[in-house]
Amino acid sequence: MTRLNFILFAVLILSALSLVTSQHKSRKLIFELQQQQEMAKFSDTEWSQLQLEQSTWAMHSRLEQVASDLLHMHVPDTKHIQIVAPDDVPLPQAINQTSK
Repeated sequence: MTRLNFILFAVLILSALSLVTSQHKSRKLIFELQQQQEMAKFSDTEWSQLQLEQSTWAMHSRLEQVASDLLHMHVPDTKHIQIVAPDDVPLPQAINQTSK
């Protein structure tokens, strides 16, 4: 009988230790999961800010301003504009009539 009690006691201790170990691992994994979720939120926020910044820098008015201020570019007069079409694509009728 004492031998059976000793074996049951050993099984009880082993199961208690495995329970503590599994709880510790579970808490550790939950902590890592929360850290990864925070990183994902931060990355999403940063991505949104970068998209907003890219759209701001690529705005047509911004490009026009940089072209005129920094590069001293301007839109040419209409008499200096020529429309060139590829050889295999015919010009629309309205453009053909105005260029004659």
